[in-house]
Amino acid sequence: MSKQVTLSVEKRDGRGKGPARRARQAGRVPGNIYGHGVDPIAVEADAREFDALAARISVENTLVDLVVGGDKPRPVLIREVQRHPYRKQVLHIDFFAIKAGEKIKVSVPLHLTGTSIGVRNAGGVLQQNLHELEIECLPSEIPASFEVDITALEIGDSIHLAEVDTLGFPTSEAPERTVCVVQPPRVIVEEEEEVDELEDEDMEPEVITARGDDEEAEGPEDED
Repeated sequence: MSKQVTLSVEKRDGRGKGPARRARQAGRVPGNIYGHGVDPIAVEADAREFDALAARISVENTLVDLVVGGDKPRPVLIREVQRHPYRKQVLHIDFFAIKAGEKIKVSVPLHLTGTSIGVRNAGGVLQQNLHELEIECLPSEIPASFEVDITALEIGDSIHLAEVDTLGFPTSEAPERTVCVVQPPRVIVEEEEEVDELEDEDMEPEVITARGDDEEAEGPEDED
């Protein structure tokens, strides 16, 4: 199951761009707490403390004991983290308050384990198409990840969702959805494409113009 961690935040005075900008300038990240039966609360977290937390957990599916200004910890999920487009800066955090005994939808990472035979021995390229899976479960049942063993995959082999052990949790994803596939080495693919192009060129028929046909059939004109 996913581990539970603690984060301390403070209530934030004022809403809008101005207060949020001042909070960021002071090294803090503005955020909101919301959820079923919970009045929205404007908060702010220490930017360094949040960065350190985010670096050691799976943000999407880790329960966080959120301590607001010294109050009793409340379990939340981090629903959204807005980041600066090119700076290493978190701009805003949304916390979703959890109600005990109530099922929630959460995204769980798909963790590929092992090294594919096709990658190790034949230079194949592993392509992962599905990185996480949304499930519905109780907060206390959230898995840290779903393990997918790729050791036996050779060139051209793939794994579909139906082959993944999701521990019995329901999901809306189609069973035939491809999780990962081992592609042929890129160099071989490029060489095959070049050979196909050359073969296509060799198969092109020689074009004889209509003018050429007429000249051969009629020959030179007789002089008067």
